[in-house]
Amino acid sequence: MNKPLRRIAIFCGLLVLALLIRDNYVQYVQADSLRTNANNRRVAIERYATPRGDIIVDGNPITGATKSTKNGINDFEYKRTYKDGPMWAPVTGYASQAFDASQLEKLDDGILTGNDDRLFFRNTLDMITGKKKQGGNVVTTLNAAAQKAAYEGLLSRGKGAVAAINPQTGAILALASTPSYDPSTFAGTSGSDEKAWNKLQKKNNPDEPMLNRALRETYPPGSTFKVVTAAAALENGLYKSADENTDSPLPYTLPTTTTELKNEGNIPCKNATMRVALKVSCNTVFGKIGADLGKDKMLVEAEKFGFNSEQLTPVRSNASVFPKSMDKPRTALSSIGQFETAATPLQMAMVASAVANNGTLMKPYMVDKLQAPNLDVISQTDPQKMSQPLSQSNAQILQSMMETVVKEGTGTKAQISGVTVGGKTGTAQHGVANSEKPYAWFISYAKLPDGSSPVAVAVVVEDGAANRGDITGGGLAAPIAKSVMEAVINSKK
Repeated sequence: MNKPLRRIAIFCGLLVLALLIRDNYVQYVQADSLRTNANNRRVAIERYATPRGDIIVDGNPITGATKSTKNGINDFEYKRTYKDGPMWAPVTGYASQAFDASQLEKLDDGILTGNDDRLFFRNTLDMITGKKKQGGNVVTTLNAAAQKAAYEGLLSRGKGAVAAINPQTGAILALASTPSYDPSTFAGTSGSDEKAWNKLQKKNNPDEPMLNRALRETYPPGSTFKVVTAAAALENGLYKSADENTDSPLPYTLPTTTTELKNEGNIPCKNATMRVALKVSCNTVFGKIGADLGKDKMLVEAEKFGFNSEQLTPVRSNASVFPKSMDKPRTALSSIGQFETAATPLQMAMVASAVANNGTLMKPYMVDKLQAPNLDVISQTDPQKMSQPLSQSNAQILQSMMETVVKEGTGTKAQISGVTVGGKTGTAQHGVANSEKPYAWFISYAKLPDGSSPVAVAVVVEDGAANRGDITGGGLAAPIAKSVMEAVINSKK
């Protein structure tokens, strides 16, 4: 062979070798990433080729599936439907042929579509027997009656959120947010689905109905944070009981400043005990406690309750914030739930639940188990201890203080006949120089005669229709918390 032909042959051989290498790389190395790539339409076609499995509450599905309307571009066979979609959207999220999925629909997509690796054996058997692939189920911890009470209570108030937890396990019982949206309205690919989606986007709807306020919005917690400050005082030995005088002056001037910290109205805060201070919500007492303890001790206690950490339920909850860099006056303000302190409703429900559970904070979760299509359990969530913000003895002291708030303080509208209720109200400043209408908060727990505590609740209300002077945690938020607690208690009878 002459030299030019030999060169051509070598070049052609290298091209063939490169082609073989590339072909094997695509088939074996990139196969999985290409198969699951969001731009691979075959993935989406397969995703909606069969009805999705269901999200279950109290043994009943709150989701479903229906045949898609066929048109020239829609080759998806089934689309998602929702029962009481706006009520359950903060739990389910959405599954849309055009706009992907969110929350449980996204996180457990493999189970719901039947494509999860844990279903491989069953899918193989179904393929051999000719049976069509089916999706599995996501069984939640939610309580339908509690969710309904939370959602309907918020509807009459405008914007707001509710989170309810079983203090003994960490199981989430209610997760409501208003305004909300119906995921069914954009589950398909039609023009009306696109219009519904666009109408819900923040740029077109300043009320942000798709914002999950229970998990993703952080608010100044106001006086509800005084529960954390009281816990810090007890845990650090600043005060050893609820009824010890605190030597708090009135007026109280913030350290290193000439600024007086004000209370709401003429209330008995001078030298008040922590019980009285929590009952009437003394800013001066708890601001002084925070300043006396210092930012480091306050930070340690706040983080034991979960502040400054995201919570995975498995849906992600924003990290609540207790500032890490503060001087003494800002520490005082942060200790009454102002300055840069911010919390999600889930976080404040965790605070109430830890107190109710004798100082033990359980990790919050909303998925009880995942099921195969034949209802075999694929995985089960076991309750898990998260931290110990309080000793048992100190938790019981704080319980007695919170119970006084409901018996004879600012939280009387949360009283339930035959049930011991502990709570704390909060009215948090909103806007520059408190120019906007404040947020109304209430956190609470219910204790049954046998000493068990089946539910802890946090409610925040942004009621733009209320008169500014009428916006209080005890007036707006406490009745909603009461109805949620009653729903949980009645469901156990």
